[in-house]
Amino acid sequence: MSKNTEDGVRFSSKGQVVIPLRLRKLFHIEDGTRAVVEATEEGILLRPITSATIARGYGLLKRKPGDKPLADEWAEHKRNERELEDRDGRRRAG
Repeated sequence: MSKNTEDGVRFSSKGQVVIPLRLRKLFHIEDGTRAVVEATEEGILLRPITSATIARGYGLLKRKPGDKPLADEWAEHKRNERELEDRDGRRRAG
């Protein structure tokens, strides 16, 4: 992607942000499109998961022999995520 222009956005009190229309069109983001949110050294990376993205990544998640099944890794990830949210909630309440 050669054209690197910046758009300003605002976060709502719920942490919601509106992606500018030109970027939604460029990345084929439609109502209900899910995204992966990742913390990076530069800030927050938001990667939409569209059918085009899925088609490009098909086969990238093949498991190596002896690896945990992806479902198990995902369940562990979700458990860790809930624990972090619970700890954060207790800090705010305390």
